[in-house]
Amino acid sequence: MLVSLRNLLVVLAASAAAVPWHAGPAAAIAYGDDAPDRAYRFAVMLTMTGLPAEGGGTRDSWCSGALIAPRWVITAGHCFRDAGGRRVGRTVAERTTAIVGRAEPGGPGGHEVEVVGAVQAEGADVALAELAEPITDVPPIPLADRAPRPGEVLRLAGFGLTGDGDGTRPPEVLQTGTFTVDAVGDTLIEASGRSPRADTSPCPHDSGGPYFRQEPGGRVALVAVVSSGPSCPHTGPDFSARVDSLAGWVSSTTSRPASGPLPSVAWAGAAALLAGAGLAALVVTRRKR
Repeated sequence: MLVSLRNLLVVLAASAAAVPWHAGPAAAIAYGDDAPDRAYRFAVMLTMTGLPAEGGGTRDSWCSGALIAPRWVITAGHCFRDAGGRRVGRTVAERTTAIVGRAEPGGPGGHEVEVVGAVQAEGADVALAELAEPITDVPPIPLADRAPRPGEVLRLAGFGLTGDGDGTRPPEVLQTGTFTVDAVGDTLIEASGRSPRADTSPCPHDSGGPYFRQEPGGRVALVAVVSSGPSCPHTGPDFSARVDSLAGWVSSTTSRPASGPLPSVAWAGAAALLAGAGLAALVVTRRKR
């Protein structure tokens, strides 16, 4: 049975202490395919330069995500965290940029827009990143209006690590693969690689990457975003955060007037619940941003 909301909160509380994933010889979305030209233009690469590093100094990083409204990108909540690993409702890098509308991060076309704020979902590893200006020529992906179901096939797109040995560069082209839903919980799903191979799997920096269903007529709907899982490549499931259950929060957040950085969500209630529950932490490797 997939972890419940309470177990998810345990995962969130323990994630700051989780052992980091170390890159191995795998491609972004291990054993995935290059995305076709101009396909999945809603897929986003969030680049972060000048992140505060533990012990001082700075580092650069990136996450994946999806455009869900002209000014808003959905991604993993742990993509916005301070040097101590705590999720925050703000940008933490000296500069955070969304690359939208192109499959090649360094290629032509598309947009590069500054991220000016972040909002954390409560009780889920999901955040919304606010853009400095709207993107009007890339259709956003709509949220799913129904829950995923076991056995359903979803597609994932992400800008995770390349397999060049040093684990520091994004892929030259957006990667994609299909996955089968193994189990569905209140806030999470488990999904395992289906094609091109059974060990097709998300890798670090695929955090926040969109799992979406493809429907007749070319319609797509966002089902979940990458959250955590074992080292890649691997067979078997990864954990991803459902988004259909967050539809009300997403709608109220994305309908706000442009206002720059937004306040963070208080996690005190979740911490109190954990303290009273006395549950053991579920050990899951957080996808590294």
